[in-house]
Amino acid sequence: PRILVDADACPVKDEIYKVALRHGVPVTVVSNGGIRIPDHPLIRREIVSDAFDAADDVIVGAADAAAIVVTGDILLADRCLKNGSCVIAPNGKPFT
Repeated sequence: PRILVDADACPVKDEIYKVALRHGVPVTVVSNGGIRIPDHPLIRREIVSDAFDAADDVIVGAADAAAIVVTGDILLADRCLKNGSCVIAPNGKPFT
């Protein structure tokens, strides 16, 4: 498994990092700005352009049955669910 984070408005990034590192799960933080991430080989940052839906498009492109996507964006959640991903909101509630 791997975790994809819609990072620009995600309030729980630190919690995601802690859980992912505890379980040895890689994390990709996708944003259109310079978000700080821990210096760890399991955590990587992908900065995209500020074009409309650029971050969403990158996340959807990487989302598959092995991905856990963290987002508060309902439209992005729908697109990822259609790819077979598990999608959860920052409050921990799963999208269905």
